[in-house]
Amino acid sequence: MSVWAVLAAAGSGERLGADRPKAFVRLGERPLLAESLERLDASGWVDEIVVAAPPGWEEPVILLAEELGCSKVRSSVPGGPTRAESVRRGLAEVPEEAAVVLVHDAARPLLEEDVIERVVTALTEGWDGAVPALPVADTIKRVEDELVVETLDRDGLRAVQTPQAFVAETLRRALLGGSEPPSPWTDCAAAVEASGGRIRIVAGDRRLVKVTDPADLERVAALMA
Repeated sequence: MSVWAVLAAAGSGERLGADRPKAFVRLGERPLLAESLERLDASGWVDEIVVAAPPGWEEPVILLAEELGCSKVRSSVPGGPTRAESVRRGLAEVPEEAAVVLVHDAARPLLEEDVIERVVTALTEGWDGAVPALPVADTIKRVEDELVVETLDRDGLRAVQTPQAFVAETLRRALLGGSEPPSPWTDCAAAVEASGGRIRIVAGDRRLVKVTDPADLERVAALMA
């Protein structure tokens, strides 16, 4: 079973107050991108990697991969204005013969092998996709113009993470088969769900913190210490 990973790394880093794209903000002594890139390359479940890079940073991505000794990186393509478009561009580089596509956000650097295993092996049970998720601890309310209109039952809610694994043909159909929706998908599973795909939830990992602001960087650095 051929597994290709699309690493979404085109975020601007604006909320980090950085002078460079998020993927190249320093996490310790290395760029943030180095962590997830190295972990995907070392995974026994991943055969090849495509990076959706910050536009204009395609070559630095390749140079970083070479410096890290990441031999599975096959291409670095310019990401788009949205995450959905970045993944689309990366997916376009995945060959037709690939069986599974794993999509991961470089903003979640602490990727563990067992999470990759859980999402990929779930596909052998007939699911179209699998996503790691955590129970929601906080009370969640739906609001309109600052007015609370509904309190949701958190027992049926999950906070979804990446990596997410999909049957390659199903993901192609969902992401490449039409135009960008009015509200771009915030994760690939939403696109697959909308096209009729069946998505399984597997156990997530609390270390898979998404880096959005400087406090998140500090938290990830502390988890690595």
